[in-house]
Amino acid sequence: MSATQTTATPKTRDGRGKFIPLLALGTFALGVDAYVLGGPVFATLLAKRSAKVVLGVALVVFTIGNALTALAPTLAVLLIARAVAGIGAGVYSPVAAATAAGLTTPERRGRALATVMGGLSIGTVIGVPVGMLLASHIGWRGTLWLITALGVVALIGIVWLPKIEVSPPPPLGQRVRALASGRVAGIVTVSLLGGIASLGLYTYLAEFLVDAAHTHQTVWAMWAWGAGGIIGSLLIGPIVDRTRRPFAAVTCILVLIVASQFVLPAAAHAAAAWAVVPLVAWGAAGWAVQVPQQHQLIAAQPEQPAVAVSLNSSAVYLGSGIGSALGGLVLGLGASPAALPYYTGALTVVALALHLTVVRGAVRRGVNADTTP
Repeated sequence: MSATQTTATPKTRDGRGKFIPLLALGTFALGVDAYVLGGPVFATLLAKRSAKVVLGVALVVFTIGNALTALAPTLAVLLIARAVAGIGAGVYSPVAAATAAGLTTPERRGRALATVMGGLSIGTVIGVPVGMLLASHIGWRGTLWLITALGVVALIGIVWLPKIEVSPPPPLGQRVRALASGRVAGIVTVSLLGGIASLGLYTYLAEFLVDAAHTHQTVWAMWAWGAGGIIGSLLIGPIVDRTRRPFAAVTCILVLIVASQFVLPAAAHAAAAWAVVPLVAWGAAGWAVQVPQQHQLIAAQPEQPAVAVSLNSSAVYLGSGIGSALGGLVLGLGASPAALPYYTGALTVVALALHLTVVRGAVRRGVNADTTP
């Protein structure tokens, strides 16, 4: 259940062929309300419930939201229904990750987090192209009814789970207070910038390929990016567990994102097939970075892992919305879609610089404080 399950933000063109970012801005506003604001508020209302109850309620809300979307008679009702589904996803995702981390030992925490992220990446790589294919045959309402049915199946699975002794979702005040820590705020900001750069660019992947590779066949690119995401999200867990150096892992991953995004325009211009390699690398790195980021946040807030994970999830969701809006704005101002990876790559460089300065300094101060008698 991910903010990127429906990644292609609707866009329109005026008579001169420029993109009008109004719908992207609308998607941004909806995403902020549903994931960043609605999720924490509803999680606060459920703060005294067990993780199993919260997961069940979140799935019910998500499923109802999808059913209402399929029944929506007007655009306004559809947007409200998507917000309802977004609230369910915003509550479910961080609690699921925190639950997975809480059910394992610290030595296997990376694998647990990677399993959750692997499910999200698989849902994206399969869900987006398959959803497009299904919509062409049974319509978008039929596709939403299928998603609703899958939500019911998942809800049945939650009902049959044994009682899970994991901390309930944190109140909103705890989330805000956690940001007072320089280490936490730095890590969350890196996740925010990463979401803007990676998910924001993915929103406009089709437009980029049309401009850079001169092809309207773009589903293969979604498969390539998503396949990389599956590989990265599944492999990063064992790597973090084995090395026990999540900070170094984030450094390497951010460097890989920068390199792949800067190489992507030239590769796509040479031949569409050449773009597969940077797309796979970018997808793998973009999905893999969240596991060591969550690992670092849990280490910074060991007594409140749900707070840490929820902050990271909110940052990624917010980054996705901001990235979509900024991409639409940049294109609306006349920028070439083929140049978008240069903008997002530069933003990832800023995230890398922040990681190597602010986050690194906070980590060192924390280590020194722990070792001081």
